[in-house]
Amino acid sequence: MKLKATIIGEVHDVGYRVFLTNIALEFGIDRFSVFNTFIEGKESVLCLVDAEEEILKRLKERINTQIPDGAIVEDIRYEDHRSTVPPIERCMQAFQMEHWGKAIPIMMNMIGKQDQMLDKQDETLSEIRETRREVVDKQDETLGEIRGMRQDLKSYMNERFNYIEGELTEIKKVLRNAGIMG
Repeated sequence: MKLKATIIGEVHDVGYRVFLTNIALEFGIDRFSVFNTFIEGKESVLCLVDAEEEILKRLKERINTQIPDGAIVEDIRYEDHRSTVPPIERCMQAFQMEHWGKAIPIMMNMIGKQDQMLDKQDETLSEIRETRREVVDKQDETLGEIRGMRQDLKSYMNERFNYIEGELTEIKKVLRNAGIMG
């Protein structure tokens, strides 16, 4: 027996087709097709099934009582279907192709963003290297200044010590002459 189920409402991009396909797999249905469409401007899912009457009855019961999270069902219609229903594998292959069709542009965008990130990373590394060079240059300059100051200080201190030594020698001489120091 062949059945066409039409589910109308907010039923796209909520996993409805995968939900129905999983039920079909659970029930062992070999001939099954499901696809998104629009009927009278409203989102719809069409489900074509070729299975025994008992299985179709169970499938209708599940469709009537369970929906995927995020779906809002306004109407469910059933009618007999006369055309051939393709094997369920074709439906699953169509899902794969559809998802590849969605995934490839996303992946290409990701590659573009990754290239931008790598360019930014290279730019940042160049800036870090340049900053490091500037810091090393400044460090070398600072060390040079410190060495120069140290040399200047050493010369100044030697000069001062020599002066003080001369002064002490002079003071000692005066103290000896005055008889205060022996």
